[in-house]
Amino acid sequence: MARFTLPRDLYHGKGALESLKSFKGKKAIICVGGGSMKRFGFLDRAIDYLKEAGMEVDIIDGIEPDPSVETVMKGAEKMLQFEPDWIIAMGGGSPIDAAKAMWIKYEYPECTFEDMCKVFGIPELRRKAKFCAISSTSGTATEVTAFSIITDYSKGIKYPIADFEITPDVAIVDPDLAETMPQKLVAHTGMDAMTHAVEAYVSTANCDFTDPLAIHAIEMIMNDLVPSYNGDIAARDRMHNAQCLAGMAFSNALLGIVHSMAHKTGAVFADFGAHIIHGAANAMYLPKVVAFNAKDETAKKRYGVIVDYMEIADKNASDDEKVAALIAYLRKMNDDLNIPHCIKNYGADSFPTENGFVPEEVFLERLPEIAKNAILDACTGSNPRIPTQEEMEKLLKCCYYDTEVDF
Repeated sequence: MARFTLPRDLYHGKGALESLKSFKGKKAIICVGGGSMKRFGFLDRAIDYLKEAGMEVDIIDGIEPDPSVETVMKGAEKMLQFEPDWIIAMGGGSPIDAAKAMWIKYEYPECTFEDMCKVFGIPELRRKAKFCAISSTSGTATEVTAFSIITDYSKGIKYPIADFEITPDVAIVDPDLAETMPQKLVAHTGMDAMTHAVEAYVSTANCDFTDPLAIHAIEMIMNDLVPSYNGDIAARDRMHNAQCLAGMAFSNALLGIVHSMAHKTGAVFADFGAHIIHGAANAMYLPKVVAFNAKDETAKKRYGVIVDYMEIADKNASDDEKVAALIAYLRKMNDDLNIPHCIKNYGADSFPTENGFVPEEVFLERLPEIAKNAILDACTGSNPRIPTQEEMEKLLKCCYYDTEVDF
């Protein structure tokens, strides 16, 4: 038996933020990030709508990108003091992910971070509060998913929390918020969304309910991501829907080793000032993982179906030719979005070493541990081909040097 879970309500379209007026409760706490929701007036609007609904409102702000365990624990403590019956998370993936983890700790104060990381092991929530997620970026789709990513900086590892219990009760997908994204964020979040859709479609947990969502998301992203990056606001509005559809797919079909590798490389070089942004990591790794997974015949055929829908190769082409077309298309998309093809070139203009953002000797020294942790990541189990330690190290090297995957 399988399960398909989404928020009970999803309000979408321009002006959907106003749906907060209809919420029933006594107290709401809003979790936000570094300030864009304040600068553009969306936080004030949310506060006003909740007050119009008759609620007392408090704020947890300043949630950093790639939120830490410490941020989660601090926020949960404030929730325990304020006792909200609605948790409203607003902004990019980081404040929403952090708020999900805070929610667990608020409902179960004795719960440790290690307890939270037990895959599908969270006890029943909603004893104290319901959860609403309002996304301002078009990529993570955490407003509709059963996932949260929290970083333990002491270990340099991002940990996915995975449980249907943390699927929000309400998602608000208002494109007005996404129109404020800077160009680089459009690129990175957009490729995160593309990775979600592609990985969900070839995941071993895919099903009849997730496949249409993944395929339609891929078609929309193909048509709208680059125009959105280049300033087409109508395309940016459509991308906000596309990323949400991709999220609905992967929250139920799960993901694969592109995400496993991105989780384990994102913060592991932080002591060198080298932080690989999640969406950029996905963009760099996805073509390599497609090549790796295509050695599995079932995955190869499913990549071929994706290509047929994208219409980027002749329908009579072989599956191998279709896989090659998909890899070429994804690499061209990275070029169009000014995302490099490999870790070695990532940030090379801004990081003062001859090898670019992540020094080669540091990468090679840490490679065995990164590979081990990537294999243990929660996303690896649903990948169509499970790599050995040796294969994962080889794959990561391909992602560092931009070399061919031939194993």
